[in-house]
Amino acid sequence: MNGGPSGFQNAPVTRVTVLVSSIFTIVFGVRGRSHRLGLSYQDIVKGLQIWRIFASVFAFSSTPELMFGLYLLYYFRIFERQIGSNKYTVFILFSVVLSSLFEILALMLVKDLNLSALASGPYGLIFASFVPFYFDIPVTSRFRILGLNFSNKSFIYVAGLQLLLSSWRRSLLPGICGLLAGLLYRLNAFGIRRIKIPKAIASFFSRFFSSSSPSSSYMTSRGNIMRNMSPYASRPAQRNYPATAPVPSPEPPESSIAMLVSMGFDSNSARQALMRARNDINMATNILLESQSR
Repeated sequence: MNGGPSGFQNAPVTRVTVLVSSIFTIVFGVRGRSHRLGLSYQDIVKGLQIWRIFASVFAFSSTPELMFGLYLLYYFRIFERQIGSNKYTVFILFSVVLSSLFEILALMLVKDLNLSALASGPYGLIFASFVPFYFDIPVTSRFRILGLNFSNKSFIYVAGLQLLLSSWRRSLLPGICGLLAGLLYRLNAFGIRRIKIPKAIASFFSRFFSSSSPSSSYMTSRGNIMRNMSPYASRPAQRNYPATAPVPSPEPPESSIAMLVSMGFDSNSARQALMRARNDINMATNILLESQSR
């Protein structure tokens, strides 16, 4: 199951999150500190080493956790495409901050259970994303393997379960805290779903994140070409052509409709957008995202 068009198109915040998580994991792994990044009662509550909270948010403590975590982060870029980069940034901040607070409270409550340290990594963000994944992403296909029923969402749940149980209690607790943060976001706690990043900050990071993307460079070069064109070249030729019948839009294939539906769009809206885009999935995705942002 994929999250729509490949790559990080219309998902610059996800691209930065995946990149930062990879770099932090590699850097701390090379230094041999990855297993010491997880939050612990001694370090946070007694030692007041607050910096560990920020270090443990992105760096995974092992290679298997990194693989499953990056796969889920990459897939969940579907939500950034749905709600936009601005609101998705708010979702990331809310889930990371709230899940970290829950983890600290949990450490204070289970300090006598010989839990040395929690697993590090963006567990809060990943498992908070499972809440909208469960409620908002529809099942588009079902199949059976060895007599068991599965859906196109089953592989994402299996990857999440593997990550949740990768370090047993050390990873189970951060995962539960992330789910709680995701539920509170869905319930619009503190009116969080109405909050947006200020336009000045959002525009700055938008230009910074998209400066190296192929689509932005294409649009920039295209704009330069259009500006340098002669004004006479941009004027339509004043000729009388015989009236021609409009070319009917091709019927969208069901596979393209199913891909857009898996991203959370309505099937009728997906069909209409594909017909307008002449079955170009990327263009149809942009049409649907623009209609949602209005």
